[in-house]
Amino acid sequence: MNILQRSKSLNKRQLLIVCELVFFISISNTAFALPSFTRQTGMACISCHTQAFGPNLTPLGRQFKLNAYSSGGGDSFLSRFGGTIQGSLTNTKRNDDKFINPDNPNFDANFKNRGYNSNNNLALDQASVFFGGKVLQQMGAFVQFSYDGIYNRLSLDNTDIRLSSESDVLDKNLIYGISFNNNPTVQDLWNTTPAWGFPYVGSSLANTPAVGPIIGALGQQVGGATLYSMIDDLVFLEAGAYTSFAKYAQKGLGEWDNGAVKIDGGAPYWRIALQKDWHGHYFSLGHFGFRANIQPNVNIAGTDRYTDLGMDFNYQYLANPLHIYEVKASYIREQQELLATANQGGATHPQQQIGFLGLNGSYTYDQTYSFAAGFNHLSGSTDTTLYASPTNKPNSEYFTFELDYVPFGKTASAGIESYLNIRFALQYVAYTRFNGSSKNYTNVQPGDTGMPRNASDNNTLYLNTWLIF
Repeated sequence: MNILQRSKSLNKRQLLIVCELVFFISISNTAFALPSFTRQTGMACISCHTQAFGPNLTPLGRQFKLNAYSSGGGDSFLSRFGGTIQGSLTNTKRNDDKFINPDNPNFDANFKNRGYNSNNNLALDQASVFFGGKVLQQMGAFVQFSYDGIYNRLSLDNTDIRLSSESDVLDKNLIYGISFNNNPTVQDLWNTTPAWGFPYVGSSLANTPAVGPIIGALGQQVGGATLYSMIDDLVFLEAGAYTSFAKYAQKGLGEWDNGAVKIDGGAPYWRIALQKDWHGHYFSLGHFGFRANIQPNVNIAGTDRYTDLGMDFNYQYLANPLHIYEVKASYIREQQELLATANQGGATHPQQQIGFLGLNGSYTYDQTYSFAAGFNHLSGSTDTTLYASPTNKPNSEYFTFELDYVPFGKTASAGIESYLNIRFALQYVAYTRFNGSSKNYTNVQPGDTGMPRNASDNNTLYLNTWLIF
């Protein structure tokens, strides 16, 4: 991720994007969260989504996903197809010319001639087509192909193909199935793991911390299968494994680049969770884990081992649909054995650890207006080679505040209204620590060229418009 730049006026390309967004907004009458699911089930978006939009699920939404997206069956097979468009405006506290100035040591050639300024840029974040819903009686899928307007790239996005069945064993209901997917935790139900965690949107042009758990960094580069079961609507168990797609496959899917990493062999993944819905008070408590041997340089033999162990908690108050309250928490502890990286001169100490804490809460009124706040803290071991910051640590800390407005998705419809839904989000991210330090994290010393950047210089105001049809 890289930082946006500041300008005093909008160029013609940006004005064109504004006109396109206004057009899409103007044709929206009534709409739904994932319209293909609405067309299939006949239920309004509020049945499965706490904000009538986006990935955040209610108990019914989790049940629908658990049953392989195959509940219901109304409307035609073609109605399972749809699309989405996201546009945005991003402002950062301090200008940075890394996208436009080749003399900047951090110049990103991926954005050369893309029309960005030093700040206040409009962008077409993403445009996607997807299939979502039942394929056969007990088989369903969510498959998304996306055009990334920031990186000018078309690729296979998050994909989850499921088969499931249901039976009674010893007077206990048992739902069981298999998920084929391309992103560890994309198949998860609770919105506390990396693939669908808060915040659900963010600027691809904003500067973000350089370090994070490996479980959240392999999306679309890997493929895997997991077996799962839900026992008596109380205990959830899941286990499976992932491996890297072959180089030619990643190129074909639009995911390969020179910095891609490779899993050596298979990488096991597991998940355990307990859940209980008590008179509109929903609770879940879980554990998840992932272990992978990663080849950091595909041209040099040798692997690093990453072991991620996570805990998560989810509470939702859904007794009164007019007022919905949610609290989510997760913590991931990653043990790193960087033998290959150390042998190649990339780390001083092969044994490393990082810890990532995420907390967030939200209030939603009438499933139309919502306010959410989140706190994230990342800490790690000291290494003078691996982390080029004044503290030689990866530590980052930041707060995220978001206001959302979703005008539609409150009623069910099989007409043209079921092909349109929209959300407006205003988000602010405030950093108190970034890549190891709150001040001069770029490690610029007296006499060096360039100006030091502080953590708060990356504070980001992000306005997002998200249309699904």
